[in-house]
Amino acid sequence: MAIRIKSKFHAAGQRSPKTLASVIAVLAWKLAIESIKRMRKADYDIDAGRPYFDFVCEFLAFLAVCADRIAYRELDEVQRIEFTTSLAQNIARFVEENNIMLLGAAQPGESQRHFIDLFNRRAADYAEFDYGEQGPDFGFKRYFAACLREILPAKDQLWVIDQAMDIEAPEALRALEKTLHGLFHPEAAESQTRVDQRGSID
Repeated sequence: MAIRIKSKFHAAGQRSPKTLASVIAVLAWKLAIESIKRMRKADYDIDAGRPYFDFVCEFLAFLAVCADRIAYRELDEVQRIEFTTSLAQNIARFVEENNIMLLGAAQPGESQRHFIDLFNRRAADYAEFDYGEQGPDFGFKRYFAACLREILPAKDQLWVIDQAMDIEAPEALRALEKTLHGLFHPEAAESQTRVDQRGSID
């Protein structure tokens, strides 16, 4: 299923890191839900309740860390901190607002705190790996796959490594990189749109 993503704003002008983070939070949420649907369709047993909740949170944490690494290439330190903090907070709010769907039942605020704690832990864990112009290195993707593996039953743990590294991570990161490029470089995105539509640049 194609995911509609917002990669530019209709009105001109520079957008704040918080505004950009709000767009990426929505995208990350859509990508995580799409991934779990794809994996369940591929017969991975991700049961409703805690496994479903943990999978979505793990996927969201991965995307938030990747977005932070991309922001490192584009923003100064103060802007990057504002962007990443706002992104994690927005995602945590989505998790909290959807805790009934994800978890079945939760104490108020519990799901939000869980995601923030998970993001902080994973940010430190992924710091051991590189994320360059071509995306995350092998170790980065392998660690992501290992985190997902721990959520799944034994019968799926062997197969999820390839699924996560070869399908889930690349699919999500293509959308994430494209969207952030469009948000950070709206002029380039507009030029590319004209090329795609008419085959030439004005």
